[in-house]
Amino acid sequence: MNIHEYQAKAVLREFGVPVPRGIAAFSVAEAEKAANDLGGPVWVVKAQIHAGGRGKAGGVKVVKSVDEVKREAARLLGSILVTHQTGPHGKEVRRLYIEEGSAIEREYYLSALVDRAASRVAFVASTEGGIEIEDVARTQPDKILSFSVDPATGFMPHHARRVARALGFNRDVAKQAGDALPKLYQAFVAKDMSLLEINPLVVTKSGQLICLDAKVGFDDNALYRHPEVVALRDLDEEDEKEIEASKYDLNYVALDGTIGCMVNGAGLAMATMDIIKLYGETPANFLDVGGGATKEKVAAAFKIITSDPNVKGILVNIFGGIMRCDIIAEGVVAAVKEVGLRVPLVVRLEGTNVDLGKDIISKSNLNVTSADDLDDAAQKIVRAVRGAT
Repeated sequence: MNIHEYQAKAVLREFGVPVPRGIAAFSVAEAEKAANDLGGPVWVVKAQIHAGGRGKAGGVKVVKSVDEVKREAARLLGSILVTHQTGPHGKEVRRLYIEEGSAIEREYYLSALVDRAASRVAFVASTEGGIEIEDVARTQPDKILSFSVDPATGFMPHHARRVARALGFNRDVAKQAGDALPKLYQAFVAKDMSLLEINPLVVTKSGQLICLDAKVGFDDNALYRHPEVVALRDLDEEDEKEIEASKYDLNYVALDGTIGCMVNGAGLAMATMDIIKLYGETPANFLDVGGGATKEKVAAAFKIITSDPNVKGILVNIFGGIMRCDIIAEGVVAAVKEVGLRVPLVVRLEGTNVDLGKDIISKSNLNVTSADDLDDAAQKIVRAVRGAT
């Protein structure tokens, strides 16, 4: 789960992390009041969407008067911001963050994330702040420091000293880093974050270390113990189909393709998407119904797929282990009878109760094409989609 920048900074502020003062605004009037409350003389008007690259897209503006704050707020609110992370359709700006200006002397990059290979929290730091870290890794890998933190000891003073040396901090800023970095680690662990990115981390002209931007993602599996985090969720920033899928504990991600996929198991789902691409089409979604899906959950998954107007065909690919093929078949039949079937449907079943599953589908009198294996299924759905168009 992701949250907005202003929410991320509020979370960090709870742990004593240095962040600039700022106020969220949902209207031009609120933006004006926020500017007056902050007092200037320089403000930053920031569009709040769940995507990076806002500055390059015109979503972050530095202004020097309250009138300019009002003008930028009026320009941004209700506008569609297109960045390299939003896709071509962009996202509507519904919230702003009015923040006090900072006199920046130097920008740095800092992030914490889960290193699954080491089963630890890892930190990444670079002198190249304000730049996409992927670009730095590709062009200047020597300017990236990374290390993991032993959970038995937590963040230690030597970790902060290592970051300070790598970023070239003077003694005073290094001391501030020694205070701020353990607090970032504490926030990461306490809130079950999956990502904490500070880009940029800045040193101001007065020598203050400040987290000027903050991007935070949380582990969805731990949200049950963080109701205060769940309360920050902005449904306007999420795909409607993904919201509906979350109600049934379905692992669903909307994509831009034409072939809807219903699969059990993340690995098999990825393989299914890959083979669709291999035969020249693109998947419309990632959808893993999981191993313990019920008839109702499968029916809900099918309805979500068919609600996507871009879907021109559907591929159901089930390898039944814990998941029984007859449950999948019953769910598909129930959903088709309720919502209808307007596009080609190819079903590949294998594993537990496969014969019963195939029998349920064959007796349903639905216009369903059966497939023997994944390769056969992919070829059939691609041909069907191309024939329909």
